[in-house]
Amino acid sequence: MSKDLDNDELFLHEMGDVKPINVEKKMISKRAGPSAQVSKARREAATKVLAKDENHLASGDVELLDAYYPLEFKRAGVQHGVFRKLKQGKYPSDGRLDLHRMTIEKARKEVFEFIKQSMQYDLRSLMIIHGKGSHSGEDSALLKSYVNKWLPDMDEVQAFCSAQKQHGGMGAVYVLLRKSDRKKQENRDRINRGRVDT
Repeated sequence: MSKDLDNDELFLHEMGDVKPINVEKKMISKRAGPSAQVSKARREAATKVLAKDENHLASGDVELLDAYYPLEFKRAGVQHGVFRKLKQGKYPSDGRLDLHRMTIEKARKEVFEFIKQSMQYDLRSLMIIHGKGSHSGEDSALLKSYVNKWLPDMDEVQAFCSAQKQHGGMGAVYVLLRKSDRKKQENRDRINRGRVDT
């Protein structure tokens, strides 16, 4: 071979007796798609997954509290006298929720729904029984710790505190909800009935 040949000529010289391989043409058959019923079920499942869970309460890490740690929370604007009455158990409970023996996930759903439904029915004073965790065999109260984390995360909750001994003590909380818009309007109407414009 001559050194004068450039790379292209060298390549063509080397490939001169090469013949192309005959490849059979393959047909790709179209598979039958899923039935209409299967497609509908898939769409519904995808819609459920994509639908946003309204429940924003977290079930992740939580600071574990001692079983006998007193719970107490009050939003700005809640009157001191109102909170004192709540702590003394002087507001009758309009609704009760017992979380005993529930998993954290189940309790998360129950607390969220309980608060939302209580607002729909214009309930103001509630009791949530979370227990002290004495059956769990640990020094800390898991459900109590989560309740303490969840309630301040709900705008409807104005205040909460551990219950009086006769109502469950450190194993329960009194919860005070804000007034619904309907109740606020009723109060305004009642107050305005006695006023005469001059």
